[in-house]
Amino acid sequence: QVQLVESGGGLVQPGGSLRLSCAASGNIFSINSMGWYRQAPGKQREMVATISSGGIADYVESVKGRFTISRDNAKNTGYLQMNSLKPEDTAVYYCTADCMLRPGGPVFRYWGQGTQVTVSS
Repeated sequence: QVQLVESGGGLVQPGGSLRLSCAASGNIFSINSMGWYRQAPGKQREMVATISSGGIADYVESVKGRFTISRDNAKNTGYLQMNSLKPEDTAVYYCTADCMLRPGGPVFRYWGQGTQVTVSS
């Protein structure tokens, strides 16, 4: 059983910063990609950022230059540093981890429970 526990969401004023964390635990052999998705009310869930096991990052255009994804492989933890936040960044943010549970086994995507980020004055 794999669990992803997110933390760091909250209410912040426009222009402010937040740092989200995502800790993966359980019977994990290795984690391939980790990612962050978000879903705003009335909108589809969208990919915000992903990072490979080797540290290659990808971002949705709207957050480039403002958000930074990172990971600590020793701790099975991912992070999303969000700067210069805008009201349109308001959403529930979900982390993902693509986990291999045994050597050479299949990779499964796991999701966190979500954390609310609200950007408002």
